Amino acid sequence: MSGSFLFKFILSIILIVFFICIFFSPIICSNITINTTYQNNLSFDMSSDYSWPCPGYTRISSYFGYRKKPTSGASTYHSGIDIPAPHGSNIVAVFDGYVQYTGFKGADGFTIIIQSNNFTAIYGHVSPNFKVHKGQLVKKGEIIGNVGPKIVYNVPNNPYTDSNGNQTNGATTR
Repeated sequence: MSGSFLFKFILSIILIVFFICIFFSPIICSNITINTTYQNNLSFDMSSDYSWPCPGYTRISSYFGYRKKPTSGASTYHSGIDIPAPHGSNIVAVFDGYVQYTGFKGADGFTIIIQSNNFTAIYGHVSPNFKVHKGQLVKKGEIIGNVGPKIVYNVPNNPYTDSNGNQTNGATTR
């Protein structure tokens, strides 16, 4: 595989599912990690063409690929990455593009989807108080939403619940 294709492939996968783990203690970093190496020893450079989706929160708590014990309701094949950040943290567009979707989307919970040329970024478990709307052009680094709450209310046909029977923002951890 060429380096460019591999970079685009990895970046696409990373952006498929934004994060699930809004309930871990955040690790606040003063510098965003630019060169990131993933569990399978592939790496790429988050160059100036892209922004990190959750400024100030660079830890990845669940990587792309197969996992042994996913959250109840989640697939054993994880098609994205999870970035732990506290409820209310800003989420930014990783590249310029058009908002294709805002709404509740199954295991991803409240979701924002942005499309640009060959890339699609899917941000899951966001706050239902979206900062963008379908069809809107967003610029790299622009705030598009916030990390959502674990518990959500009045979501029709939402099968995801916690141990107390409260509806959750998709298949979330803890």
